Amino acid sequence: MNRLHATKDFWLAALRADSPALQDAVAQAGPDAPLPSGTGTVADLVERVTAFLRFVRDYTPRGVTTRPEELPPGPRPDWETQLDGLRRELTGTIETLDALEADIPAWNWAPQAKTAGFWHRRTAHEISLRRWDAESAAGRPTPIETKLAADGIGEVLDTWLPAGRRTGPTDLHGVVHLVAGDAGHEWFVRLRGMGVALLDTSTILDDDDHHARAQATGTASDLLLVLMGRQRTDRLVVTGDPRLIAALQAG
Repeated sequence: MNRLHATKDFWLAALRADSPALQDAVAQAGPDAPLPSGTGTVADLVERVTAFLRFVRDYTPRGVTTRPEELPPGPRPDWETQLDGLRRELTGTIETLDALEADIPAWNWAPQAKTAGFWHRRTAHEISLRRWDAESAAGRPTPIETKLAADGIGEVLDTWLPAGRRTGPTDLHGVVHLVAGDAGHEWFVRLRGMGVALLDTSTILDDDDHHARAQATGTASDLLLVLMGRQRTDRLVVTGDPRLIAALQAG
């Protein structure tokens, strides 16, 4: 199965669960703790997440699909003010998204429908991943919830990669089979250099050439964290050409 057909309520529930855990983790880690992903400090993470949430809360309800103007960040406030700003933006963004119907017009950066539902999904996964980052900086990472992680894998494959947001090699050809045993989901992805296609396993015919040239098996959380560049592929059971797994990484 490729997709979970998740809903607005599913993503909002995930957002409500991960938001307090994110706040606890950044407060415990402190502003100067380095992020294991090598993307700066916890203070940098809080600044990026707060700016992301402010954008979602401010722009998504406008009902327009034009690309927004990107504003430069202002001066960074002191740590306590940063923490308060994160708390307020999390609360405000959840309230905003809860009030929005998923089908109203809203710009997004992916080659898909320009509707608010994109941001229900994207915000849930952004906060979940940043929660894991902050907990890692605090020395106590916990896995991403199984169903949410499985949907996150789907987001990488049906949104990030088609949008050209790949960080892995783009000159490889082959089919990758991803298996999340704990979620009961699997995905087939065909790579043709820069091109990438998520194959629908419910409609593939027996005589189609969809045999995997690489397979990665693990928990949904570990698979997602590998695809998002947070964990090494040795967290997974990999057969075939491991470069094909790396070619699916996004960021």
